[in-house]
This record gives sequence, structure tokens and C-alpha cells, in this order.
Amino acid sequence: MIEGRRISAANPRPCSGRRIVATKRSRPRHDSILNSVKKLQRREISSKRDRSFNITNAQERFRNMHLTEEYDTHDPKGHCSVVLPFLMKRTKVIEILAAHGIVFALAHSGVCAAFSRETNQRICFLNVSPDEVIRSLFHNKNNDSLITVSVYASDNFSSLKCRSTRIEYIRRGKPDAGFALFESETLKWPGFVEFDDVNGKVLTYSAHDSIYKVFDLKNYTMLYSISDKNVQEIKISPGIMLLIFNRAASHVALKILSIEDGTLLKAFNHLLHRNKKVEFIEQFNEKLLVKQENENLQILDVRNAELMEVNRSEFMTPSAFIFLYETQLFLTFRNRTVAVWNFHGELVTSFEDHLLWHPDCNTNNIYITTDQDLIISYCKAESDDQWIEGNARSINISNILTGKCLAKINATNGGPKDDKSSSKTASSRQSHSAIRSTVAEALEDITALFYDEERNEIYTGNRHGLVHVWSN
Repeated sequence: MIEGRRISAANPRPCSGRRIVATKRSRPRHDSILNSVKKLQRREISSKRDRSFNITNAQERFRNMHLTEEYDTHDPKGHCSVVLPFLMKRTKVIEILAAHGIVFALAHSGVCAAFSRETNQRICFLNVSPDEVIRSLFHNKNNDSLITVSVYASDNFSSLKCRSTRIEYIRRGKPDAGFALFESETLKWPGFVEFDDVNGKVLTYSAHDSIYKVFDLKNYTMLYSISDKNVQEIKISPGIMLLIFNRAASHVALKILSIEDGTLLKAFNHLLHRNKKVEFIEQFNEKLLVKQENENLQILDVRNAELMEVNRSEFMTPSAFIFLYETQLFLTFRNRTVAVWNFHGELVTSFEDHLLWHPDCNTNNIYITTDQDLIISYCKAESDDQWIEGNARSINISNILTGKCLAKINATNGGPKDDKSSSKTASSRQSHSAIRSTVAEALEDITALFYDEERNEIYTGNRHGLVHVWSN
């Protein structure tokens, strides 16, 4: 399901936008998260040819999901001779990834653990240096490797360092068998590295010389560079990059480049209202979305300069977006609610029974399937249109096109099933993995969520550093 990713060392981690920005601080902060708007604006959902997904099958797939395993990212004895005291502390899970039967869980402290779904044991920690603080993870499907982005105490946590490790090596308990990436780049604040799964590219920015570089995600070969100190921002969508230049009084200069070779496809100025703050500029294929403070949403077709406006009373500025490249739609997040829009500025879907638990639209707790037909979120739990309790939580699975809630996991249905076979299975698994949490406890304070589409399992992490497996 994921996408382009830009990650920042100036904050503990982003989630959905995979851009990682280097810090300007002497040591990392562990008490804040990257602005959720930036995180969601960068999320780009990968596509798949066959999107047909039967709703009945989806309901059946999630109907009997219940708590089956529990893993712990915290090692009270320490996984290595750490020199950083905060690595020894129990902290919340901030990111979960899964591939080929291995679950990767990154804790807020910077410790990352890998667990085997076959043995239900911790395989290893991914921190290969005692002063390494891992900031984020990226699964490179092109070469079946895991990319870790880290900062180090020996460097005053000021520079981002990337490492690629084959997942097979991690399975063998050899996280140190990887190799460094982008060693020629100086990724100090406000420099960054962004992983773009849709186009198979990596974008880096070295702030000291104001040079952007594009690398091939398959073999990490540098393809081309962009050197222009007037570039304020770069945004990536399928096949193209949008360069946003420093704003003039009445317009903003924009350029569209080919993501493959950096060829200039179009250069133009977009008129702006003077003295009005630009709330966002987003590119989606040939559509440019521009919104200024207290103004209508503008949707510009860059091919023919056709301009469409959506009344500001109909389209309230969202706190975040997710673009669905397969369905030519986009999601907006505002006040814990989710809505689906098309590029005619029309509301397509409003979701029922899908009030997000976290107010900041944290994409750690949202997963969109590869077919882009389902959204899995951590929500406030409802029953018969009434709140069960003021603090009741649930994991909701909803259809993106209809807004219908297809299934949910809550404290009522998330435990062992009544029938003998499933009860026996759940009982044996619980005994095997020594699950300490009740279903209600596992659903409390979920801080990360991931759905493994191959295994049909949901993984959640909480503030105690525990990872829970929900399976049928």
C-alpha cells in the first residue's frame, strides 16, 4: 500500500510520507511527531492491475479476526552494549512493517525488533551499532530488502544514514549483513531522503549545496540532479515531479519534470491572491490542487489550463490527504473524519461508523489495501449507533467507494471464538505466545497498525511497546 516516503530526523519519524529530514538539533527529540499533514501529503499508494474485490469476501476475510499473538519490542537486559540510556527504556511502537512472515516493529526510542510469524520468536534487533537510533523503515520490494534510516550519537544525531539489508539476512539473524546507501550525500538538516515506491525512485536533498538528486530504487544508481536554490518544495506523483518555487507577490512559479530523467515537461506561473496564505499545493497526475486561506479550492488541469473552483464552504481545508492513484480519487482527513473526493471537486463518499481515534490523522493507525478498496483504521468503537463507552476503541475495516463498515475488531468480538476448534486454536496459541494482554488492553492506545495482505493478519503496536497479532 505504501508509496513515497520522506522521513525527518528533526522529529522521531513520519509515517506515510516517506521523507526523512535531517535534524538541526544536537540530539533527537523523542516527544513529538512529524507534522501529520506532511506525512499524509506524501503518502502515495501503489497500484495493482486487478482491483475487483468482492465485498462479501472482504467481510468474510475480517469477520473472525481475533487476538492470537503478542510480541514485546522491549528487552530489559538490552540487545547489545548500548551507550544511549533512552534505548533501554520501554517506549511506544511507532511503526510496523511486515514482509515474508517477518514483522518489524520500531519503537519510539529508536530500537527496532524483527519477529518471526513462523516461530513467534524475536529474531533479532536491527540496531547494529550501540549508538544507532533508527528513525524509520522502508520495504524495498524491488530487491526484497529493508532500508533503515538512522542517526547516530557519534554524529550528534545530525545526519541521516541509510542502510539496505536483504530480508533473508534478517531472517537468519544477521542484520549487520547489509550495506550503506547514499554515502556521498550529506543529509544534515534541512536535508532529507524520500523513498518513492510508485515510481521506483529515491529523492535526496543535500542542504549545504542545495542539490536534489534522484536515484533508482532498484540499484541505487544516481539518475540526475537538480540544483536551484529557489526551489521551495518538490512533490512527487506517478511519472512526474512538481517543483514549487519561492512565492512571488501575486503568483508562484511551478515546473513539472519527468521523474525518469528530469526532462522539463511544463513551466508556468499560477496566479495567487495577494496577502493570502497558501494552505496547500498538490499535484495529482495532470491535476493541480491549490488552496489559499479563506478562498475556494482551485483544481487546474495543467494540460489545457482549465480551471475549476470548489466553494470553500463545500471543501473545507483538510488536515491531510491520501491520493488513490488506482481509482483517481483522493481521501481527506478533517476532525477525525474521512471523506472521498474526485477531481471534479465532488464528494464521493462519507464514511459511516469511522470516527478516527487519533485527532492528528496519524497514518501509523491507517492502512489502505493495495487494491485501494479498503481502509483499515483505529477508531472510536460504536454499537447500535451509541457509544459503548467513552473510551471504547475498535479496528474498523471500511469500503472506500461506499463508505460502508464491513467489519470491526472490538473488545466484544476480538477474543477467542465460541466454537470448539477456534477456541482450542486460540487457547493453544495464547499458551504458546504467553499473551499477557486482554483484548481490551490490546485495543487500548494503539500507536501503530499494519495489515499483511499476504497472510491476512493485522498487526498493532501500543504505548507499552507490545505488538499484537489479529488473525482468523
